[in-house]
Amino acid sequence: MASSMSLFAQEEETPITVIDSLYREDQLYFGLSLDLLLNTPTDFEQNGFSGSFQAGFVRDMPINKARNKAIGIGLGLAVDVFNQNLFIGEETDGETTIYNVLGNDINRDRNRFSYYTLEMPIEYRWRTSTPTEYSFWRVYGGIQLGYIYYAKASFKQPGNTVIQTDIPELNKLQYGLTFAFGYSAFNLKVYYGLNTLFDQNATTLTDQAVNLQVLRLGIQFYFL
Repeated sequence: MASSMSLFAQEEETPITVIDSLYREDQLYFGLSLDLLLNTPTDFEQNGFSGSFQAGFVRDMPINKARNKAIGIGLGLAVDVFNQNLFIGEETDGETTIYNVLGNDINRDRNRFSYYTLEMPIEYRWRTSTPTEYSFWRVYGGIQLGYIYYAKASFKQPGNTVIQTDIPELNKLQYGLTFAFGYSAFNLKVYYGLNTLFDQNATTLTDQAVNLQVLRLGIQFYFL
């Protein structure tokens, strides 16, 4: 009787591994990018670092049984900062915006344009994930809609500072193409803006159109 009780006491239960067959992937993200401006006026140049930070949530909606193909729709925030030589200010009447490409003869400490965007990415997602594999290849592509809810142009030189937040020519609605490729946590991300930052009424003092478009080249990290 004692021997039987001893054998019973030594028995151990085998741990049960629960596999989530209805898993979702990559629902939280944040990214860092180098920002480039395209279609610039004559003598326009970026100086110093221009970049952006993005963060948000994407609802992952698998469309096949293996759940390695999905549609993603999300919501996020982005901050873009451009150090460049396009001055944005206004006439003394307060009704006309000035766009002027500054030459090297203009002494300045800072000339910067920045804006904050509410973004909605819409993606087709392909990956090599499984319910038990957490490091996998991914290729995501799609479109991204954005609404610029705050923008600021700032210029500073000794004894003079200009801050401009009322920019009527700003295209607050932005849209572009996105592409992300990578493995595990490290991914390359590209955003190409399809429309311009400013409308057709934005022209420089030399009557050149300010048809700036945004190109982001960066890295993106996904979680959960």
